[in-house]
Amino acid sequence: MREKIMIDLKNAMKNQNKEILNVVRMVKGAIQLEEINKKRELNDEEMVAIISKQIKTRKETIADLEKSDRIDLIKQAEREISILERYMPAMMDEKEINKVIDDVFAEINPTSQDVGKVMGKLSGLLKGKADMSLVNKLVKEKFNNL
Repeated sequence: MREKIMIDLKNAMKNQNKEILNVVRMVKGAIQLEEINKKRELNDEEMVAIISKQIKTRKETIADLEKSDRIDLIKQAEREISILERYMPAMMDEKEINKVIDDVFAEINPTSQDVGKVMGKLSGLLKGKADMSLVNKLVKEKFNNL
């Protein structure tokens, strides 16, 4: 992952693509900051978590901007998200997520009070592989049908 980021950084400099350059520099900086804090090099999984956090921040920004009708800034944030998503592993689709949810429900056999237990187990299984807001929505639907 680190190599891909460096290659993209160099290519963005060569092509003078300021938008990609800014986003890749921001990612590189966030990774370096975390490495300084942890006093070690991050592995790919930890880098994916940082990029995922950057994507989540931008999605929250988009939600705020929609209230103020700032279409130009919304489009910029969406482009930044698409650049960041290049570094994310392929996400599971809804069908695959539902299968994992069904497996966890079969294992835990939860009651309506066990939402936290189910989400904790699913978070460990799906974090970085699936959109956790979608997972949360699907789990709530499943609990509503109990």
